Amino acid sequence: MGLKRITAADAIARLAEFDAVIDARSESEYAEDRLPGAVNWPVLNDEERRLVGTEYKQVSPFDARKRGAALVARNIARHVEAQLMASPRSWRPLVYCWRGGQRSGSLATVLGEIGFTVHVLEGGYREFRRAVLAELETLPAALRLRVVCGRTGSAKSRLLQALAAASEPVLDLEALACHRGSVLGTLPGQPQPSQKAFETRVWQALRSFDPVRTVYTEGESRNIGRLRIPEPLLLRLRAAPCLQVQMPLAARVDFLLDDYAHFVQDVESFCQRLAALREVRGAAVVERWQAEARGGRLAAVVEELLSLHYDPIYERSMQRNFAGFAAAPTLDLPDAAPATLSAAAAALTASHPEG
Repeated sequence: MGLKRITAADAIARLAEFDAVIDARSESEYAEDRLPGAVNWPVLNDEERRLVGTEYKQVSPFDARKRGAALVARNIARHVEAQLMASPRSWRPLVYCWRGGQRSGSLATVLGEIGFTVHVLEGGYREFRRAVLAELETLPAALRLRVVCGRTGSAKSRLLQALAAASEPVLDLEALACHRGSVLGTLPGQPQPSQKAFETRVWQALRSFDPVRTVYTEGESRNIGRLRIPEPLLLRLRAAPCLQVQMPLAARVDFLLDDYAHFVQDVESFCQRLAALREVRGAAVVERWQAEARGGRLAAVVEELLSLHYDPIYERSMQRNFAGFAAAPTLDLPDAAPATLSAAAAALTASHPEG
């Protein structure tokens, strides 16, 4: 029993062995990013860190440490009472803070004195973050990617979901980013993660793939909403073979009206999002679209958005950025019905039996 220090590389390799991964940082630090599966047991919360920091600077380090010690002791006691009274002696946690210093050390010391075997992450979250960034530089090169391309509304994300349901490896970057990639792509009730958290999600996904199997993903621009795709992965996407999904314009309009049902239900929100296109389409055009949408002609606005705005931009972007686009085989879909997408996924699986 007692304390054991562990490197970031060992912690990553052994994450599944721990009964709990405990983040001893404040709630805002935890919210920005954390180790996979971590729970938050703040040794000092945000307000307490602010109070101790202010006293450290304005009064004295000695007085600040006394106040900090009292707060830490109370917080650790509360976590023990709330979380551990029923835990067996065999319970084995991994504990970390920002740098693997006082906060994780204080919590780990108490847990070790109770009798638990506690592993403390050397260097804390900072070393984990460095390991993630290092692997994001190297993991993309090992991937066998196939990039699903297609004009806006071609149900590319739904096709990825059908492929995943057919047990095909799928890297759904838009799902990881909680955004559909366009100016209208904000998901209601689902804020985007921080850049750090997005990169951790991407890293987790990349580490899960078998290098001998083809991984399906979508052709993305550099940014998904406000988040940036890691550069090594972006370069790998742009060099990979492509598959071009084609769907009739009317079917794409129907799909988008269904997929973006929140805009159908809240036309004013749709009009507010359209305002972001003023600079590229001009105020007069955007105001006409807004008026037509408010007048109940949403389908006509979506069709014009596709034909006049999204489709030309898409063609230029794909031809300029994706080396495999010009030679990409096509997958013709009559619509985005679940049965259509399931059949397409099955056909793709059959054509690539290695995965």
